[in-house]
Amino acid sequence: MNPELYLADLEAKPAALTGLADALEAGDPFGALPPAVRRVLFLGMGSSRYAAGVAAARLRAAGIDAVAEYASAATSYPPDPGTLVVAISATGGSRETLDAVARHRGRSFVLAMTNRDGSPVAEGADLTVPMVAGEERGGVACRTFQHTIALLLALHGRLTGSGPDVPALLRRAAEAAADLLDRRGEWLERAAELLDGPHGVYTIAPAERLSSAEQSALMFREGPRRAADACETGDWAHVDVYLTKTLDYRAILFPGSAYDEQAMDWIRQRGSTVLTVGGELPGARDAVRYRHDDDPGVALLTETLVAELVAARWWIG
Repeated sequence: MNPELYLADLEAKPAALTGLADALEAGDPFGALPPAVRRVLFLGMGSSRYAAGVAAARLRAAGIDAVAEYASAATSYPPDPGTLVVAISATGGSRETLDAVARHRGRSFVLAMTNRDGSPVAEGADLTVPMVAGEERGGVACRTFQHTIALLLALHGRLTGSGPDVPALLRRAAEAAADLLDRRGEWLERAAELLDGPHGVYTIAPAERLSSAEQSALMFREGPRRAADACETGDWAHVDVYLTKTLDYRAILFPGSAYDEQAMDWIRQRGSTVLTVGGELPGARDAVRYRHDDDPGVALLTETLVAELVAARWWIG
């Protein structure tokens, strides 16, 4: 892992997103899916599972039986011809994912999503979809996380016949990422200062974008090795609010939940430090805004870049 190369990977996000948009316009990578899918089982670990969790929730809202499972779980849905298994691994070599998908090969329809040609997760798969994220030379899954979300949005469209124009959304997200990168001199040092406390950093997001909080916390742990944890906004008042009474509590909050004000009421009472990303809330110490941040789809694809850049800033020192 290399902090300077990790930063370069982040700086390449706008171009990578544009490249994925071009690839999706050139052809549907999910065209070979079976015509009838009764159930969708996502398998992955870490960032892959974070992205899959949001995708599964969106499919359930559309009436499709879908779940994002820890690939390491000892039990899950049994193999079945009507089950679409989506095995996600950026490197293609996650041991837990390989073990889990082995139970389904030849018995369920297996779709492998990976960023590495010829990787083990694609062996025996019925369909392989490349992430088209390019090599992540920094050793941290950042672009692959973003591309996984984008491809799962495209899969949603294929399975439901509804959803956003994903290539157009990707181009807007590329503009949003470029805006954050181009203007980082205006916000990055302030954000890094606000979040730099003695008791770690916390990340909060609505259920529909929980992956943003989970991925952001992971970036703080994986790069600069800071204590960090993620929480869903509504659940925050039941599980994390207690920390504001005893810790120098510092958090990134991604607005958009019906329970933002419930969380911020406690934040104001306890004098805790919150940085909002993509919107402004009373009581927050500061806010980072970016182009198109009023679009929930753009937010889902973009907002983690703030935490990723703060993590790079701390990591490089």
